[in-house]
Amino acid sequence: MIDDAIKLSAEALVRPFEGYHRRLPDGSCRAYPDPGTGERPWTIGWGSTGPDIGPDTVWSREAADARLNHELEGFASAVVRMSPRLLREPDSRLAAIISFAYNCGTGNYRISTLKKRVDEGDWAGAKQEIVKWNKAAGRVLNGLTRRRQAEAAML
Repeated sequence: MIDDAIKLSAEALVRPFEGYHRRLPDGSCRAYPDPGTGERPWTIGWGSTGPDIGPDTVWSREAADARLNHELEGFASAVVRMSPRLLREPDSRLAAIISFAYNCGTGNYRISTLKKRVDEGDWAGAKQEIVKWNKAAGRVLNGLTRRRQAEAAML
């Protein structure tokens, strides 16, 4: 179940919304600044960030794919620990929350009203909460609005 939800999250939400940016002619990719801040965190591949990524970082497509899979496994484990009821729900619900956590962070999920609604099994309320997370650096971004709507549809 978790593996199916990770795959669904990657294919239906993370890859389409993160995109594979700064693709180089050989298929590799170069890091780019965060669209919300114009600087840190530097991002590469399918939206990967971290202390090992800076303005000069270049990855092969294989490295970007491997990092995405590894990160999604970690986010899936984290959200299931925080909201174990997701294991009893359809894969689409877990996939949506994995995508949310990948984009917004597990810390934000942990303190959110979204988590409270998920834990209560209030899926209508969860849909209302997830779409509120469409801002970066205090401003609404169209891409985040579309992503949150897609995640809400999967809830």
